[in-house]
Amino acid sequence: MNPPTPGDGGSQTVEQAARPLTRRTFLKGSAASALGIAAMAAALKPLLALERENLSVDAFLQKHYQELTPQELRRILDRLESECEQSRGIRPDIRDIRPREDTEFAYALNIGRCIGCRKCAHACIRENNQSRESDDDINMSYIRVLEMEKGGIDLETSDHYYDADQVPRAGKFYMPVQCQQCREAPCTKVCPVKATWQEDDGLVVVDYNWCIGCRYCMAACPYDARRFNYSRPKLSPDQINPCQSYLSNRLRPKGVVEKCTFCLHRTREGKYPACLEVCPTGARIFGNIRDPGSEINYILKNKRVYVLKEDVGTRPRFYYFFDK
Repeated sequence: MNPPTPGDGGSQTVEQAARPLTRRTFLKGSAASALGIAAMAAALKPLLALERENLSVDAFLQKHYQELTPQELRRILDRLESECEQSRGIRPDIRDIRPREDTEFAYALNIGRCIGCRKCAHACIRENNQSRESDDDINMSYIRVLEMEKGGIDLETSDHYYDADQVPRAGKFYMPVQCQQCREAPCTKVCPVKATWQEDDGLVVVDYNWCIGCRYCMAACPYDARRFNYSRPKLSPDQINPCQSYLSNRLRPKGVVEKCTFCLHRTREGKYPACLEVCPTGARIFGNIRDPGSEINYILKNKRVYVLKEDVGTRPRFYYFFDK
């Protein structure tokens, strides 16, 4: 709801007064026109009265993730766990897992070995609690597997909707595309409320309680690596992965943009991303590029490495390579 402008007498239409308000719609208005602290405090009570999602005062006033004290964060995690239990019938274990020292994650994928089975995309939606009608629904998957004609990489003619039951097909090769965890990430630069940023281990993350759903980050990403929740995520209790992290795979609300985090709830604890573990051909390599003895470092130093859309200058941490 917009504040009255000078000269309008403070009048509003019935439609304007009845418009539903969420914390995100409020932040959108705040990003467009900064409100004074006193005015915001005075307006808080009627604004909350219009809230149709039963948003608590604590949730409305929650600070940005990077400003939270450990005690404040613990209260938020407890609240999110309780809300999930009440609305979904299952109580998750939501943790805050910070980056490891001397760690910078990178991913490499052997294009010659990928057979286009999409097992990685299915594992991604299960691990990251992505919205779906069934386990076969991968519309929200962070991973798009592209089928292309052998002879060269041509994204314009690639097919994302091929029949995965008939792969690999003669004369075709397959190229999974997901978040590239860019060193020069354009998505973080366009966010008007700084809801997305890059962490010390190179992972680009989102504070989903701070995201206002403007989708500027989606427009800025050259890899189509972000997904917008147009509706309340569809998940039955048996589809929910209860092992969650605040900045990765916890259940996201309607109206926010989400993305791959290299399964930080796993990788920051020494495990592999879910997509790597299910790959039947061993096409995926993941590790710490600051470790000179890591497999990912060996790949980057000894294989023919290709960077997707290198000309846009994003400097990805996701690489493609060939055996020969």
